[in-house]
Amino acid sequence: MKKLLWIFVLSGATVYAQRNLTIQEATYGAYQQFAPKTIVSPKWRPDAHTLTYLNDSYEKLMFRTEASNWVENVLLTKEDIAAALKAKFSTETFTVKMFPPDYVWNDANTLFFKIDGTPKSYLVLFDVNSKTVKSAVSTPVGGAQQALSPDGKSVAWLSDNNIRISDEAGGVTEVTNDTDKGIVNGSDYVHRQEFGIDRGMWWSADSKKLLYYHKNETMVADYPLIQWDERIAAVKNIKYPMAGMKSEEVTLVVFDVASKKQITLKTDGPAEQFLTCVTWSPDSKFVFVGVLNRGQNFLKLNKYDAATGNFIKTLFEEKATTYVEPLHGLTFIPGNNDQFLYRSEKEGFEQLYLYNTDGKLLKKLGYKDVVVTELLSFDKGAKNVFYLGTANNGLDRQLYKTELKSGKTVQLTTVSGTHAVEVSTDGSLIEDTFSNTTTPNEVSIKNLKSSKVVSVVKADNPYTGKTVLPKMELVTITAADGKTPLNGRIIYPADFDASNKYPVMLYVYGGPHAQLVTNKWLGGTGLFDYYMAQKGYVVFTLDNRGSDARGRDFEHVIHRNLGVNEMADQMKGIEYLKAKNFVDADRIGVYGWSFGGFMATSLMLDHADTFKVGVAGGPVVDWKYYEVMYGERYMDMPQENPEGYNSTNTIQKAPKLQGKLLVIHGAQDPVVVQQHSMEFIQACIKAGKQVDYFLYPTHEHNVRGRDRFHLNQKIADYFDTYLKM
Repeated sequence: MKKLLWIFVLSGATVYAQRNLTIQEATYGAYQQFAPKTIVSPKWRPDAHTLTYLNDSYEKLMFRTEASNWVENVLLTKEDIAAALKAKFSTETFTVKMFPPDYVWNDANTLFFKIDGTPKSYLVLFDVNSKTVKSAVSTPVGGAQQALSPDGKSVAWLSDNNIRISDEAGGVTEVTNDTDKGIVNGSDYVHRQEFGIDRGMWWSADSKKLLYYHKNETMVADYPLIQWDERIAAVKNIKYPMAGMKSEEVTLVVFDVASKKQITLKTDGPAEQFLTCVTWSPDSKFVFVGVLNRGQNFLKLNKYDAATGNFIKTLFEEKATTYVEPLHGLTFIPGNNDQFLYRSEKEGFEQLYLYNTDGKLLKKLGYKDVVVTELLSFDKGAKNVFYLGTANNGLDRQLYKTELKSGKTVQLTTVSGTHAVEVSTDGSLIEDTFSNTTTPNEVSIKNLKSSKVVSVVKADNPYTGKTVLPKMELVTITAADGKTPLNGRIIYPADFDASNKYPVMLYVYGGPHAQLVTNKWLGGTGLFDYYMAQKGYVVFTLDNRGSDARGRDFEHVIHRNLGVNEMADQMKGIEYLKAKNFVDADRIGVYGWSFGGFMATSLMLDHADTFKVGVAGGPVVDWKYYEVMYGERYMDMPQENPEGYNSTNTIQKAPKLQGKLLVIHGAQDPVVVQQHSMEFIQACIKAGKQVDYFLYPTHEHNVRGRDRFHLNQKIADYFDTYLKM
């Protein structure tokens, strides 16, 4: 079905040149037929000046080398992989539809990737020179969250809530055997994946021990999700710790593979504290853990003995009057068991700090007001570290290099825009994928010593001859505090005429860890905004205070009063628009999802005289119904901050509704549970306010797949019906 749809969309784009986007193209076209040309999965081959990546059909692994003047050649094909697997496992059936896009270079001659076969799944180490399988460890196809040991001989995986380890010989070790579904082992779904948690198991460097999360959520309240596809609707219960209520209890356990001995780290303290920043020492002797209190304003970075579980010492502490938000594990300096990098925003911007394992701060490595967005790698000898960070008031992403000894930092990319970079293992070459508002995509290889640049891809505008995108520009607006510059994006209506009056659609998110306006192709947005502009709307977006990539004080202004300063900034954006002669001040609408749904609802109620139409998807309406980890970070507990919860509660504001409001929710939403929108609808009924409601019975927090066409059409139709005319 997807293939047929793809053919349909492509044929449509060919036949109907220079026409407006279809709703299908507006939904996924930026990732499909209108995706600028690029290279897929670029990676440097270790210890070689060789860049590898997938070809356009995802069937071949290509390579370019400095020695051959960067001429493109084929290194491997999916057929090479299929033949090697068949030779290794003659009784298995493999259907290799593409070269594994998530391949990783394990060493200079070995690739690591996962391949599904029948009836097993394999984690493979593949020799690229001989085109043979060096080793492969199998798990059941349904085995979740597979983690390969560093020596490539074992795989840890999950069977429901329990951990299994498969070895190269086909043996399986049962690490845990808990029958109560409220006991969860090894899962990355701990603390609801806040605090940067993206895994639940960690192998030691020597492959002899497995560290894992053990979560007890038996005491957390069950929350019912109704399954409508049953003959009689059934209940699926999830564990959902609401703000101010009982939360989960988590520990960390070390499993010794040889002895089968289990040691629980002695992370003493309240049972409901949070454990994150989990990191093995390179010598496999110690475990480092960030222990954060439930109030999320006091972090201790602790060191534990992996053999006994004993607490050794607290390396350092971090406190805040608002909140402390650890998001990254420690990064040890290659070849040094005693020094590591720690990322923190404790001094205003998330930056790097060099510590030793005794807890001594060796060097602050921060640079100006740059926010580190991605820690990349080190050069040969680990003299320098490379990272991507912000520039241009958060609009850009640039590459920086910092010398560990002196702390001297150099910005290596200079063209304003968004750079995504891969650094060679010796630190002398970079692959730079770049775009900005006028550049669809450019891929180049640069020698950092000679400054020689080789162009690999220079993408044409993918819309030329197919559709005309309306004009877009980035703007700067002063926040409600009278001093902070905010980044905005305005997309003008198609065939714009400044003498006409146009309706406005404000697209908003506004919450933490999200940035909607960036200096990249399309200005950081998708095609739905352009679709609405083609239909005759001014489409406007503003990243208010509280959003991402601008530093601690910019974000933390939201603490204990979610939505208040955010709305004040959004209204400054509305003032900017109303000052434009081409904006119809009587036809302004707002659309947002999740935190953006909360913002859209709040704006419709608190500024009912301004907003005539709103669409709120998956909206939070009362923060006491949201979960502990996110909700209490920003609002504290309801019993600690009753004024804040009361002032941001949209349920009690329902009588203020004047315009047309459409609320949309997924019935299976485990993030913003449907109770939010149901409570708001009930409040509107009591207040005698008419409100529209639409439910997606099988979807969770986001509407995905083909049904997103339906969602976007519904949103567009709602604005057309009640705002455009």
